[in-house]
Amino acid sequence: MVCDGEALVSPSGTGLQKTTETNPQIKKKTMKDKVASSSDLLANVTVPNANGTSTTNGTSSTNGIKNGSANGSANGSANGVKNGATPVYRGMITLDGKDPMCDADNPICLQFEDVTSAAFKIKGGVLNTPCMLSHLSSLTGMEVYLKQDFLQFTGSFKERGARYALMELPASQKSRGVISASLGNHALALSYHGKLLGIPVTVVMPLVAPMMKIQCCRQHGATVVVQGQDMAEAKAIAMRMARQEELAYINGYDHPHIMAGQGTLGLEILEQVPDVDAIVVPVGGAGLIAGIATAVKSMRPNVKIIGVESERCASFSAALEAGKPVPVAGGPTIADGLAVPTVGVNAFVTAAPLVDRMVVVKEETVAVSILRLVELEKCVVEGAGACGLAAILDGQLDEFKGKKLVLLLCGGNIDTTVLGRCLERGLAVDGRLMKFSVTVSDRPGGIAELCSQLARLGVSIKDIEHERAWIASDVFSVSVTVTCETRDMEHANELRDTLNKNYTHIVFPVMR
Repeated sequence: MVCDGEALVSPSGTGLQKTTETNPQIKKKTMKDKVASSSDLLANVTVPNANGTSTTNGTSSTNGIKNGSANGSANGSANGVKNGATPVYRGMITLDGKDPMCDADNPICLQFEDVTSAAFKIKGGVLNTPCMLSHLSSLTGMEVYLKQDFLQFTGSFKERGARYALMELPASQKSRGVISASLGNHALALSYHGKLLGIPVTVVMPLVAPMMKIQCCRQHGATVVVQGQDMAEAKAIAMRMARQEELAYINGYDHPHIMAGQGTLGLEILEQVPDVDAIVVPVGGAGLIAGIATAVKSMRPNVKIIGVESERCASFSAALEAGKPVPVAGGPTIADGLAVPTVGVNAFVTAAPLVDRMVVVKEETVAVSILRLVELEKCVVEGAGACGLAAILDGQLDEFKGKKLVLLLCGGNIDTTVLGRCLERGLAVDGRLMKFSVTVSDRPGGIAELCSQLARLGVSIKDIEHERAWIASDVFSVSVTVTCETRDMEHANELRDTLNKNYTHIVFPVMR
């Protein structure tokens, strides 16, 4: 157990000091009397001490590890070990289809020691990714740092939790294997680290999952089952298979070990930017923000934790308002990695008292943020990873001007065709891509005159088509639809004014 004031060995080996300062809000809402400890559901877990040594089933601590030698025979039923028998993994799906590791009636609150344990265990197995000062700082008036976790081997932060969850399985369960349901990133992380650790992995992916991610999981040696119209159906299938085949089900955002692994990001950020003022975290199922908030608030209580959600699926904001996880009706979103209708029960009880503020961002701002990161930082990220920047560009974090912010670029697994659409949408919102329809004379030179006007303005025509039959004007007119490129919003407005001055019937599509 790590106590206040003791030195911690960080993931990269440098010393971190846990502060003795206590956040009153955290102390008030730890829910110790109501919330179970994660390791009460586990047996035979090894946890490193502050001096770097390890204790297997050691003395009782805040993360629930118990002494096997002292209590093993007398308390065999409590820790899953009886008279030297093989340890039993107590996170198996029950007969009534419940996941004891994600039980709404007995939620598990993540502790700081869980995160430090994960940091020791996964060190060397995942990258300590760079946290670089961004060129966006000059544009935003803030000192913006980008934590580039999309540089992990499988392209997302999910590797951290996946590796730790796999490593914490008892040997007997490692031989049987694990299963999970995922649209992509969690499945990729489990498949990759399962191969490295020699643990069989089965992933159930819905029919809408990208074919590229399905193929990558198979290349990593995972058994891939493509069934279910959506994630809800895929999860039900996976949990049924877990029960039938005695596989450990690992929830991609609410499993305690998943949250602990994701929390190692917080430790790395405090190493790399010790005087950070705020950390902006994308929120979907809330496992990432729960882990980071636990780590950061334990060591630097004054650092602000800001959560960001898509307006299409603001499930954590809804949970805060209701006081518990509640389902929301989501819709298609660029930030598909955040489209989780109901946040995790463990993640919610952990993160709710620690998160300082939630921000909801618009789709078009996310698209512009993807464009900005590609152009200015040469970083290709998925929608979820761009949400932090979207919150800044939307003016929702102006109180941090002149201060240090860290944005999490949490994933880069964006489909190529979706990337193209996002870039075009971003250019359109930015005023650098325009489309309009105008009615011109069908006499010789009518379309040529339109093109000449565009040329004089320095506008580049990307696409042009005309229609004579399906228009309501006279037969001597033609409707011309033009897609063109402009320099910026000022140039776009100049084009709009010129067209309105010279043509009567002109339509500009409205961005919604």
